[in-house]
Amino acid sequence: MNVVLSRDSQVRVMESTVTNAEKYFGQFCSLLASYTRKTARLRDKADQLVKQLIDFANTENPELRAAMRDFAEDLAKVQDYRQAEVERLEAKVVSPLKLYGAQIKQARADIKKYKRVQNNEIKQLEKLEKLRQKSPSDRQMINQAETSAQRASVDTSRTTHHLAETVDTFQEQKLKDLRRIFSDFVTIEMVFHAKAVEVYSSAFQTLENYDLERDLQDFRAKMHGICGHGSAQPLSDTSSPSVPWALSSQSAQSPLGNTRKEEEGSEGDSVEESPLEDLRGQQQGRCD
Repeated sequence: MNVVLSRDSQVRVMESTVTNAEKYFGQFCSLLASYTRKTARLRDKADQLVKQLIDFANTENPELRAAMRDFAEDLAKVQDYRQAEVERLEAKVVSPLKLYGAQIKQARADIKKYKRVQNNEIKQLEKLEKLRQKSPSDRQMINQAETSAQRASVDTSRTTHHLAETVDTFQEQKLKDLRRIFSDFVTIEMVFHAKAVEVYSSAFQTLENYDLERDLQDFRAKMHGICGHGSAQPLSDTSSPSVPWALSSQSAQSPLGNTRKEEEGSEGDSVEESPLEDLRGQQQGRCD
């Protein structure tokens, strides 16, 4: 029985190893698959941002249009690198973790087989012990029970040895894979971020080089061209004799008004037309 207990203790260690691998590798697989999906969604959102930037650029002045298009192009390059990141994560990180499901299933099947063989050994040993207690003189039955118990013990030893080799190989491969998978994960992330920093630096420089003042001058020129076609002439003080309405008032009060009107008739007509044109210009030039 001491041998049985020793084997049982050994198998508990092996079973614990497989159980921990099943638990934590399953969690790693789930989390890293979610990480990869979220990275892909981030790529999709960034693609939408690129499209919006291009649409916006097409509505702006030349300087900003060129800057926004170059900026959008850099962001699009980052998304190309992010797409490569997603594909590499899926191939080098998530997929290998998924394979552990089958390996763990096989290891559990081997443990289950060992327990079945072990139970048979325990059953044969218990039967032998009962025969020795109840029928110590029945050597034939005791010999048969001893043979069955010995056969069960050999079967258990062979199964235990096979299980130990299987779990040892499993543990070694698990440790190697764990190191390789997370090394690949870190490498993929480093490559992406290194490329992204390079492109983001270019994008930052594009924004720094953008000539804001030139666009403002272009905008102001267009705005003044639409609103005023040049600056409108201000209306003069109505008390000045150069304004036609003041001339009319003075003509009504002065006996020389008729004579001046006749002498300067042609000149007065041209003077009267000028402020009207200015007034029309002011009315047409209003921006509000």
